[in-house]
Amino acid sequence: MKVCYDKLWKLLIDKKMKKTDLIRNANISSNVLARMGKCEPVSLESVGKICALLGCSVDDVLEFELSDEAVERNF
Repeated sequence: MKVCYDKLWKLLIDKKMKKTDLIRNANISSNVLARMGKCEPVSLESVGKICALLGCSVDDVLEFELSDEAVERNF
């Protein structure tokens, strides 16, 4: 299962923020941002810090992408 952070990147654009601003203001590491850039999972603590900074909820920042195999197994 991949985690898609496209909503976060669009939100940053709307708020005219750079990724470096996010790192500094949300107090997350550059490693967290790198993992997000690769569609990898990060801790809920990091996601919470981002949501608190941006004044949004988790579903405004990320979504899960199931593989085709996972979708087939559930049906």
